[in-house]
Amino acid sequence: MNAEAEQLDVPRMTQDERRTVRRQAILDAAEALFLEYGYPSVSLSTIVQRSGGSLATIYQMFGNKQGLLRAVVDRSSDESLKDLDTLLASGLSPRRILEEFAVSYLAFTTTPRKIAFMRLVITESLTDPDFGEAFDNDMQMKYIARIASLFENWTARGLAQIDRPQQAAELYLAMLLCNLPIRFMLGRPAEKPSREDTIWRLAGFLDRFGMKAEAEA
Repeated sequence: MNAEAEQLDVPRMTQDERRTVRRQAILDAAEALFLEYGYPSVSLSTIVQRSGGSLATIYQMFGNKQGLLRAVVDRSSDESLKDLDTLLASGLSPRRILEEFAVSYLAFTTTPRKIAFMRLVITESLTDPDFGEAFDNDMQMKYIARIASLFENWTARGLAQIDRPQQAAELYLAMLLCNLPIRFMLGRPAEKPSREDTIWRLAGFLDRFGMKAEAEA
């Protein structure tokens, strides 16, 4: 088969597929450059030089440089939520799901890559409070709203007794993060608690909201 025939056999990407590939290339380039040189030192033109495409594409997809940073961090956060989806499909009890997600979430949050991004976000938020507010709202929608929805579902099914799902979701994440945000701001190492310590930290919370251990269920 000649080269021309082989090319004809290669399926062409749709416009949406090309857009997805282009978006991922921009995010990959932005992530690498932000981590290597720091957010303030990287221009959109530099990102375009590495990713290909054009400035117009970046503005169309992300709005501006801050929007691009939010998208990079948002993509990173999506990775941790995949663990939650896997746990929900596993058939484990709500208590075990929250315990296992806590362990995986802390392991994810304390990676050097995630710590570096959180420091970038904190620095930019101190410079631009509007950016910090928008980022906080993104995280509220991504994590807290998702966990609050689970709490509502489990309570309706008699698997938990949570009268304030939103506040309970905020408390759950606050107990996991503990003093990590402060350590991020101070440039201190983020020490990941052990699995045993993480589960111990959650025990009172889980007991309070009626999520029994599997042996008791």
